[in-house]
Amino acid sequence: MAWGTAVISSTIVVIDRVTEITGRAISWLTMLMVALVVAVVVMRYFLEMGSIAMQESITYIHAMVFMMGIAFTLKRGGHVRVDIFYRAFSVRKKALVDLLGGVLFLIPVALLILATSWDYVVASWAIAETSAENNGLPFIYLLKTLMLIMPSTLLLQGIAETLKSVLTLAGQTKNEHEAVEPTL
Repeated sequence: MAWGTAVISSTIVVIDRVTEITGRAISWLTMLMVALVVAVVVMRYFLEMGSIAMQESITYIHAMVFMMGIAFTLKRGGHVRVDIFYRAFSVRKKALVDLLGGVLFLIPVALLILATSWDYVVASWAIAETSAENNGLPFIYLLKTLMLIMPSTLLLQGIAETLKSVLTLAGQTKNEHEAVEPTL
């Protein structure tokens, strides 16, 4: 059993590291998004100029922050819970709820999103879909690719969270299977 636990712990550490690095990198896009919004406002109201491409880039970055940040938020425990009972549960009961939630809801929903988005994204790539606006960004297909990346990263982190629950139920303490947070 020790070998299996070591493999599970190693898997958790790798997934958590990838999620942590990705999440921290993506979080910097919020600064870029704020700067672009300020630039658009200044250009529009003070310089009486506009840029459709710049406005669309804000939408792209906004989508990236939310869709690429979903796994990071899950890892950090930032998703909304209805925890009327959960907060009073013991560590083992919480692990059981998290395990069941992961296996019955999180993983199936991530797989469903991935499966149902596939054809939509492939069709967008097939025609190299661009903005409907003349001066818009020509990368709609890249934006739609987030519809495959998001459930993939959520699925991976969901597997890691489910495995953490398995280890907790097996009697390991939380610190024994937590990833060391990388610094950026």
